[in-house]
Amino acid sequence: MIRYTPESQLTIEGFKTPFQASLSPDNRWVKLSEIVPWDKFASIYISKMNTNFGRPGISPRAVLGAMIIKHLEKLDDRGVIASIQENIYMQFFVGLAGFKNEPIFDPSLFVEIRKRIGAESFDALNVALIESVSKDEDSKHLSKNKKQDKNEEPDNTDVEGNTDVLKPVIPNKGKLQIDATVADQYITYPTDTGLLRQSIKQCEKLIDNLYKLQGKKGTKPRTYRRKLDKDFLVFSKKRKKTRNDIRKTNRIFLEALQRNIKHINRMLGSFDKFPLKKEEQKMLWIVNLLYEQQKYMYDNKTNSCDDRIVSIFQPHVRPIVRGKQKSKVEFGSKLGVSLDNGLARIDTMSWNAYNESGDLEKQVEAYKRLHGYYPELVQADKIYATKNNRRYLKIRGIRITASPLGRRKTKNQESYYKKRKHKKEATERNQIEGKFGQGKNGYELNRIRAKLKDTSESWVSAIFFIMNLICIRDRGIIWSKLFCFISLFSRRLPEFAFVRTDIGSNSFFKE
Repeated sequence: MIRYTPESQLTIEGFKTPFQASLSPDNRWVKLSEIVPWDKFASIYISKMNTNFGRPGISPRAVLGAMIIKHLEKLDDRGVIASIQENIYMQFFVGLAGFKNEPIFDPSLFVEIRKRIGAESFDALNVALIESVSKDEDSKHLSKNKKQDKNEEPDNTDVEGNTDVLKPVIPNKGKLQIDATVADQYITYPTDTGLLRQSIKQCEKLIDNLYKLQGKKGTKPRTYRRKLDKDFLVFSKKRKKTRNDIRKTNRIFLEALQRNIKHINRMLGSFDKFPLKKEEQKMLWIVNLLYEQQKYMYDNKTNSCDDRIVSIFQPHVRPIVRGKQKSKVEFGSKLGVSLDNGLARIDTMSWNAYNESGDLEKQVEAYKRLHGYYPELVQADKIYATKNNRRYLKIRGIRITASPLGRRKTKNQESYYKKRKHKKEATERNQIEGKFGQGKNGYELNRIRAKLKDTSESWVSAIFFIMNLICIRDRGIIWSKLFCFISLFSRRLPEFAFVRTDIGSNSFFKE
């Protein structure tokens, strides 16, 4: 049997909608809305705006909700607005009082929103989430300690035996996991030939614009663009490009780029006022700097230089050598991240390559300012276990998951329990690696599509904030399911009876 309704019988007026019914409290957007610190974000967002000038702005909840939907669903700016326009639960999530057919705001405002919020605002939201989770954990520990210390008298003596002196030292508590990663920008893999080719094309556009501004007087400067296009096509079609082929093509493009820059400088001298726009002036500066870097590397037969440009459209991006199996060099911002109770926080965001071992002291002190005490254990990679870091941690009574320096002691070897404990603590560091995998596989942390420096930093910080929200939401779902299972099992427990057989000592369940 086949059920089919003809197209002529389906109309918009006859379509039944469930909008008169109430929303389901089990929906994922309803549950997520209970976790987001809306008021905290509203205070931060409003502080960045002028409340006494201009027309009324967009609601801070609509701004934050739209950004959460964007990264959670991996949509583009237009797709976010269209999805909110179609989904009633998303409209509740962004703070609308009822269903609306109109878009909440124009998609082009996402760029200004990213500039306005910034990485600092998302870091403040992450701090608020970590504080909320740590308060719950501390309340659990306090309730346990009160039960244990109910019949014990407090010890207020110091080291010399004097009484009425409270111990000022707060014991270390908790575990801190730290590591570094790179948030890759979504750019074309940079090659010297490709960068020179793009620079020549941009110079040709500038020459065409300047020639139009001159009124097309005189002869237009010759750029040999057809010949260069043919040379690049021949070079790109070669399957195996030898060093001589690459060097020969780079020499041709360097000469062409130098000639185009001279044409542009000569044409600019004929104007009374500077004719280029801000974007064109910035592109000309980038092309000049790239020519100097490529000329230096060509003359010295090297592949590296200081502050090397790998994208003329995103000149702030730098190559970061990581030595990974998949790719030895990554292009993006380097992040120093700490994991606290399963929640991640960006402590360092740099566009230049640096040694992440210098982040340890900064991350530990940030943990102290947030909780009021130092962590008991720092779970980190071997690169963090430098002598200075070991000395810093030893003074503060903090352990680190790294083997001690020097030769192994043959006498007084560790017991099996301590070895197993240390191995378990070392393997727990993989949780932060899983957090990086979650960000790159689930939220495209390795494909940052923002072009500006500020918007890219805001994009990366938003991904970590959303991962923390999902972590808290899933943690609450897991605990609720566990409590339901325990309560159900406790109800049915009297229905079971233990019966011992006469043969042997085996026992079994019998209902």
